[in-house]
Parts: sequence; C-alpha cells; structure tokens
Amino acid sequence: MIVAELAERLRARHPDAVEARGEVTVVVSPDRLLDTLSSLRDEHDLRFTFLSDLTASDWPGLDLRFWLAYHLLSMEHLHRVRVKVGLPPRPDPPHVPSVTPMFPSASWLEREVFDFFGIVFDGHPDLRRIEMPEGWEGHPLRKTEGLGGVNTRYKGAFIPPPDQRST
Repeated sequence: MIVAELAERLRARHPDAVEARGEVTVVVSPDRLLDTLSSLRDEHDLRFTFLSDLTASDWPGLDLRFWLAYHLLSMEHLHRVRVKVGLPPRPDPPHVPSVTPMFPSASWLEREVFDFFGIVFDGHPDLRRIEMPEGWEGHPLRKTEGLGGVNTRYKGAFIPPPDQRST
C-alpha cells in the first residue's frame, strides 16, 4: 500500500488524516487514543505492530499546549503512520493513558516524556524519572522552564548559564 492509499484508507475512520512529505498523520483526542492504536495494530491490512518512537512538544500559547506524537511501523506491510494527541495545559500535570500494555517499547519512551515534559501516563507500570536526577524539580523541555546551564570556568574566564548572560 503506497502512502496516498494509506492516507485514503485512514480517512474513512479519521477524516482529518493528512498526507504530507510522504508521511501520514492522524490526529485523535486523548479519549480515542487507545481505540485508535488498537485498530491500527489489529486490522489485518494495516498491522502497525511496532511503536518506534513517542515524543512530545510544548506550545504554551495554544489551547492544546502539549502534543504527543506516536510513530508506528508495520513491519509486515512496510508502512508508517504518526498518531498525534493534543493535551490542554490544565490540569497540570496533563494526563493521557499509557500504551505500554499494548506496545512494550512505550515503557521507556513514556518515562522520557514524563521526565522532560511532566505528562503523566495513567496506568504506566513504572512511571519515574529516567534521565534527570530523582531530586530534580521541574521538567526541562517545557518552554516555561529557564535555559539553565552550568557555571563554567574556561581558561580563567567565567561563563554563566545561557539564560543569565548579558548581551
């Protein structure tokens, strides 16, 4: 199935499915996420059985501030699809169901998104920080966090963190 055919097939159930740059993207609401991923995984002519990536982005000025992108691969049919989910800023932290029971590869990916963006994956078997130290406060990839950095001495010169430098 070529990309255009895949997009057309998915539009029957998801009218907002788009094809751009040789990729197909489907946008769903958080309450439809598990059903959508199940159908993409279980339908014989689709068989998206592998979650290759899960990432997030933060758009502070939008009504749906956080966007999750689930990248699925059908190894059987050699095609890909992206499923996007928008989450509002409230409640903080935002919540979405975990897909780890459906796609075991999501375990560490969900932990990484939790660590960096503070998005809670309800039902995750071990949701805790994966990159940042346990005592770290905040979520470093949120756009509302400071740039941070570490004070550095270089050949006798002091270089402050980027958000504390003067122009």
